[in-house]
Amino acid sequence: MINVDNLKKTYYMGNQSLDALSGVTFEITKGEYVAIMGPSGSGKSTLMNIIGCLDSPTKGTYSLNNKEVSQMSDDELSKIRNTEIGFVFQNFSLLPRSSALENVMLPLQYAGISLSERKTIALDALEKVELLDRKDHKPSELSGGQQQRVAIARALVNNPSILFADEPTGNLDSQTGMKVLDIFKRLNENGQTIILITHENEVASAAKRIIHIKDGNISNDEIH
Repeated sequence: MINVDNLKKTYYMGNQSLDALSGVTFEITKGEYVAIMGPSGSGKSTLMNIIGCLDSPTKGTYSLNNKEVSQMSDDELSKIRNTEIGFVFQNFSLLPRSSALENVMLPLQYAGISLSERKTIALDALEKVELLDRKDHKPSELSGGQQQRVAIARALVNNPSILFADEPTGNLDSQTGMKVLDIFKRLNENGQTIILITHENEVASAAKRIIHIKDGNISNDEIH
């Protein structure tokens, strides 16, 4: 599903350059649950941005579902993001004046799907995260864990090939965070490919495979 070969990313600041990724190579197959782990500044966020089609590499190749995306234009990357990838972020990124249901329906509106179909798909996604009874609540009326579950539902509505979760428990207490990780586990058991970005050992251990990033390189790649 994901094939990354000798991926490099260099940032230029005046006459200086910084190598955020220094030649990363790995594969992820359909249905895997992978954590990409590393300390702040290790290059893990840069890597996520590239394989999440938010950025392009300086050198190297990246293909997703046999599509070479490393040299795509911004418009092409945007289309891939909308059809292949779901994102869950640390800060939830929900619209404060919209209900849980309306937040989950939003990506489908951009996809040009009819209102009745959007509602049906969004309700199904909320049911998957066990939040159907909170569909009419606004984010301010939900706990942090519930807001993150709404964000997960929103990421699922386009039936993405990959679900990216960037520090998804970072704003949650440990007990609530574990509940969110339980949802990821259940989704993965039903076939969803998940890539988890984290700096926490406890969070990474929820995945079945951990890719350790250090100084822009893979320092370890383990299955457990």
